[in-house]
Amino acid sequence: MNAHKRSLLVRLLLAGASIFLTQLPAAALAQDKPVSGGTLNMLVQPEPPSLMLGLNQLGPTQFAASKIYQSLLTYGPDLKPLPSLATSWTISPDNLTYTFVLQKNVKWHDGKPFSSADVVFSADKFLRETHPRLRALMNQRVESVKADGDDKVVFRLKEPFNPFIYAFEVSTMPIVPKHIYDGTDYRTNPANNTPIGTGPFKLKEWKRGSYIHLVKNPDYYKPGLPYLDEIYLRVIPDAASRAVAFERGTVDVLRGGDVENFEVRRLQKLPDVGVTTAGWEMFSPNLWLQMNLRKPPFDKKEVRQAIMYAMDRNFVLKNIFFNVGKVATGPIASTTLYYDKNVPSYNYDMAKAKKMLADAGVKPGDYTIKVLPIPYGSVWDRLGEYTKQQLEQLGFKVTIEATDPAGWSKKVSDFDFDLTMNFLYQYADPAIGVTRNYVSTNIIKGTPFGNNHGYNNPEVDRLLGAAPLLKSADARQRMYSEAQRILVDDVAVGYLIEMQYATLYRNKVHNLVTTGIGLNESLDNVWISK
Repeated sequence: MNAHKRSLLVRLLLAGASIFLTQLPAAALAQDKPVSGGTLNMLVQPEPPSLMLGLNQLGPTQFAASKIYQSLLTYGPDLKPLPSLATSWTISPDNLTYTFVLQKNVKWHDGKPFSSADVVFSADKFLRETHPRLRALMNQRVESVKADGDDKVVFRLKEPFNPFIYAFEVSTMPIVPKHIYDGTDYRTNPANNTPIGTGPFKLKEWKRGSYIHLVKNPDYYKPGLPYLDEIYLRVIPDAASRAVAFERGTVDVLRGGDVENFEVRRLQKLPDVGVTTAGWEMFSPNLWLQMNLRKPPFDKKEVRQAIMYAMDRNFVLKNIFFNVGKVATGPIASTTLYYDKNVPSYNYDMAKAKKMLADAGVKPGDYTIKVLPIPYGSVWDRLGEYTKQQLEQLGFKVTIEATDPAGWSKKVSDFDFDLTMNFLYQYADPAIGVTRNYVSTNIIKGTPFGNNHGYNNPEVDRLLGAAPLLKSADARQRMYSEAQRILVDDVAVGYLIEMQYATLYRNKVHNLVTTGIGLNESLDNVWISK
């Protein structure tokens, strides 16, 4: 990749394409003299089904559990790696060996010492079984994970794989306690209800339907941190009530998605309120329709293409997402590496969509389609209703199948759906965040974030497997470009919107967004003015 392209990429990552009036860079959120103490009130929406981050990677779980669990690294707004449980790291000249030196004097929340054995167990055993994104990466790329004493871990790759440095973000590789999980049934271990991590905050109480209460870890390994005494993650199901809670000062922070986008425009004008779209550089979420390709009529490419022509994505962006984001073109977001806009396009054309079905010999009235909206609030309900309306215009019989986050996760994980919505975190490089959704080796039950739609194309398998191994960035781009063209033509999923989020916060809250993972950080450096 030439210097111009790299410069453009950095500008995209740091700036996004925000419509908000008062976007502040992360550095502007910091002030000179932090003080200890205080309570930070936030929302978690919807309420997560679990806080065991190694078993569940839904967005609300990532946000809440990232204060409890940690990984070896975190990442700056420029996506450069930064220390977390690892103080330093080296990569061998042949790019095969990654060696991490661990923080000293780290304890688990139950007082047991943390060591390299926990990292080896987490990466090489626990997460290989439970974590779809990391499992695919580990099984395909990693030859071995070994401890070198108590404070050093060595990852040995099968072949050079440059994106591997991005695998150590907290939701990708959360480190879990070996002494609690080794030799147990991971999914039924009682500790899943009382998660134990190394992070700056410990779970004190989870009053379901009301709040998750996190308190300061007095044994945290960073001297003087965290500054906060406690965090309340409050559960308020109604979006309008969440907006009122912020307006009245009941909560101090609104994450992206906590309130309707039109409310963001209003609330950001309140006195003593700041807004930023920083903190999503690692994720660049991409929203799509997920059709179960095992089931008629979605097993026919022409049907999937017709559905794409029937979806007015500009309407969706304007009227459902209130112009926050942009229309997606394919599997890789325009804000991340190896994006290519030169892919087949699906401009809204209902007449063409109907003709495609007729030409393919498909009689829509013969099929009843169950639409399973992602249960994250009213925006998603409206998207579900709009999708139902468009499919009915095509002639299909359509029903809405409502569920809660746990139910949605189970249905998608078990391939028990017709059509749903999902959004993909990119994780800085397509080899980490995108490949997992399309390679046939990741058609595995047990998670909603793999190739649950059942897409299987040997050429895409080849391209996505080979691209990250190439030394030349231009050669990688050519392979990723070809994969994008095939995936969009096949409508492996129906690409809708590149999502964008704003964080609103009271100006008394400092250091809130400082890295490329935003509010999925540990928040150990956040403080509140007295």
